[in-house]
Amino acid sequence: MQDFQQYGAWRAAVCQSLEAYGAALRETGAIDGAGEQGLARALARLRDDRLSVAFVAEFSRGKSELINAIFFADYGQRILPSSAGRTTMCPTELLYDAALPPCIRLLPIETRAGHLSTSDYRDESAAWTVLPLELDAPERMQEAFRQVSLTRRVPSGEAVEYGLWDPEDPDTASSLGPDGTVEIPRWRHAIINLPHPLLKQGLVILDTPGLNAIGTEPELTLNLIPNAHAVLFVLAAETGVTRSDIEVWRTHIGAGPGRLAVLNKIDAMWDELRTLEENDAEIARQQAGVAQMLGLDSARVYPVSAQKALVGKINGDMALFEKSRLGALEAALFHDLIPARRDIVRRQLRHDLDSLAAGEKALAAARMRDLVEQLQELKSLRGKNKGVIAHMMRRVDLEKKEFDASLVKLQGTRAVFARLSTELYSTLGMDLVAAQADTVRDAIAAARFATGMRAPVRDYFAGARASLDASQAKVDEIAAMMDSMSRKFSAEHGLALSSTMPLSLDRYRQEIDEVEALFVKQFGTATLLMTSRATLMERFVDAIVSRVRRSFQAANADAETWLKVLMAPLETAIRQHREGLRHRLASIERIHDATDSLEQKIEAFETTQREWETRRASLTTMAARIHAVLDEHTA
Repeated sequence: MQDFQQYGAWRAAVCQSLEAYGAALRETGAIDGAGEQGLARALARLRDDRLSVAFVAEFSRGKSELINAIFFADYGQRILPSSAGRTTMCPTELLYDAALPPCIRLLPIETRAGHLSTSDYRDESAAWTVLPLELDAPERMQEAFRQVSLTRRVPSGEAVEYGLWDPEDPDTASSLGPDGTVEIPRWRHAIINLPHPLLKQGLVILDTPGLNAIGTEPELTLNLIPNAHAVLFVLAAETGVTRSDIEVWRTHIGAGPGRLAVLNKIDAMWDELRTLEENDAEIARQQAGVAQMLGLDSARVYPVSAQKALVGKINGDMALFEKSRLGALEAALFHDLIPARRDIVRRQLRHDLDSLAAGEKALAAARMRDLVEQLQELKSLRGKNKGVIAHMMRRVDLEKKEFDASLVKLQGTRAVFARLSTELYSTLGMDLVAAQADTVRDAIAAARFATGMRAPVRDYFAGARASLDASQAKVDEIAAMMDSMSRKFSAEHGLALSSTMPLSLDRYRQEIDEVEALFVKQFGTATLLMTSRATLMERFVDAIVSRVRRSFQAANADAETWLKVLMAPLETAIRQHREGLRHRLASIERIHDATDSLEQKIEAFETTQREWETRRASLTTMAARIHAVLDEHTA
């Protein structure tokens, strides 16, 4: 837990340093529109950074008890419901959002009848049932939390519509009651907003229902579990790895980074008729067997007793807590998870800092060049008569007029820029995304049964990739045009311009590829002859459409930001150059009218130059300080 608190303190320190750096850049005038966008993006990344830990298990594996033991023992009692049988009937997220009061938000199961995924409902407050959490009354908090375990019985036809029951599936057909009803979860999803210290620092805990629900709720398969920074796969020590465990592990989790197996309920193997060493050897054999079946190193399989750990923590019985072995799992969870997350955030922030520094350097170089030119020009006036000074005035005035005339050509570039921007949105815009979604849904409906349902989905992914490829080509065309214009202005007027800020849509193409890989895992070889599989695939297509739509929304936001700031460096350089020419002309005019002010003017420019160099040195020191804070706690 201390590691997580240190990570929160590190983020806060980086955020504070970055805010101070941004304020100094603004005060110095060393940041443009592109820099402001980059700074806002970096600060948002720090403030919104979250660490998600998902707990996955078949029911009755002690998953909710494990969450209680690791995170909520300080409450002095169980917070999440934990008892024999199924206690978590819907995916449940525990997090903290300061904009909302402590509460539990519940999404009705009836929303499964529509085409929207859980993510689509997140910002629709009217869709959720909200229950307040009384933090000073743990018993009433427990009562609110029991909502995640509630069920209700519905007619079998309604359960089929939700994709939760199929009479042709022998595993679920037996659940039909004599009155023709089926038991289903009352809620589709739960979000618990709790001001717990760890949740306040950005931890998100995902408690999943039993393994069957993982296959029927696409949000888990396509979004929540794959995007979790750590996944704890909870097994029971006395049963080991079952067939359904293996299937879910291979299909939805796998032995990647941050993936751990937890062998819970080892207290069931504490045989008082055996020695302590014999008990430990039996647990070690089970641990090795689980590791072999899951394809994990045995060191990443953690035998624990969540129930004994919780009792030990609440009662202050450290001997029992030590015997539970939970401490080793806690250490591994945070020692593995936090450094890996910090490295990712650190790399992203270094890239943001490099962009800020490059922008500051370009602006400072242009400002310094103007100062030096004006200073040299003033010094060259020493000892010159009024005729020579008048000639210089005419020369600078002519240079200013030539520069103003060249700006007219820039209007033509703006027209081309506007046309290309419109063309970019024609391939990246949300109207096209919506049309592609309608096409795949219509095709799925036409091929309701058999494996013909997979081809339309493959075509959908191919269409999404083609749209991104066409958009990237248009982005590259816009960037090439801006580079050409910048080089032209640099050559004609001596402007110091950095190269055009790049925009890559590769990450969104990669997201599409990842979603397709998850789809292929789920449906690549499955036979879709049963009603439940066909209905399930339709639910998955809805979730896929939602994921792709979010990717395109993010790509649109990136493109919009990029287009807004793309011309900022050129426009800033043009504005500074025009101001510089105006100041030069005004200075020479004043010298012409009063030659005795020449030395005063030179002295003033030299003072300004020294002050500017001092400010630049201060900015460089502040940037170095941020890098030093980024490197803290590297272990």
